[in-house]
Amino acid sequence: MNKQIHLQDLGNKDFKATWDYQETLFKEIVAIKIQNRREEAQLLTPNYFLFVDHPHVYTLGKSGDFSNLLLSEKQLEAKGATFYKINRGGDITYHGPGQIVGYPILDLENFFTDIHKYLRFLEEVVILTLSEYNIIGERSEGETGVWLGIGTPFARKICAMGVRASRWVTMHGFALNVNADLGYFDNIIPCGIKGKAVTSLNVELGVEKVNEQEVKEKITKHFSQIFECTFVK
Repeated sequence: MNKQIHLQDLGNKDFKATWDYQETLFKEIVAIKIQNRREEAQLLTPNYFLFVDHPHVYTLGKSGDFSNLLLSEKQLEAKGATFYKINRGGDITYHGPGQIVGYPILDLENFFTDIHKYLRFLEEVVILTLSEYNIIGERSEGETGVWLGIGTPFARKICAMGVRASRWVTMHGFALNVNADLGYFDNIIPCGIKGKAVTSLNVELGVEKVNEQEVKEKITKHFSQIFECTFVK
């Protein structure tokens, strides 16, 4: 088993270009796994973790409902946003500046073979990160992601998640609102869930801007603890 993870910060990068890059890394890992089974080899499979923030984009998961996008093609263009239907789970979400997106591309056979556990671990990483800012992140039963104020009239989502896994190799991941422009969420029914709001860390802290590099460092610290892994650059 290989519990080293190659950490890459892609900065601000187009969604489609990043998706293509994820697919390249995903296929690299799958190819090694196929070779190992075919040749009874024991080559180690690599793991990757990508940080990125995207220009304004809406993405719809494979089981999502297109009607949850409330904009026409012309309106999307006017807002400088793009739209993609993609191969992750979940419904519709938004990515944009001020949001920390994390894409773990892992061979789960290096860790554990349980997708449910994987999602709960991702949530726990975000919950522990938020706790360092004295923000109580919570799970909402039946709704993947991290929420605040569950059980109150002010329930709001701060982190969306959607993953794909094949041959126990993962891609896509989570999007944590840190300094996000929440107005862009008004153009969708986030994750297909009506009647619940969306928030951002800077809003919850009552500050203009949160240090995003600091948040990334906290995420990787808690990820390495939860997944019992080490990051290499």
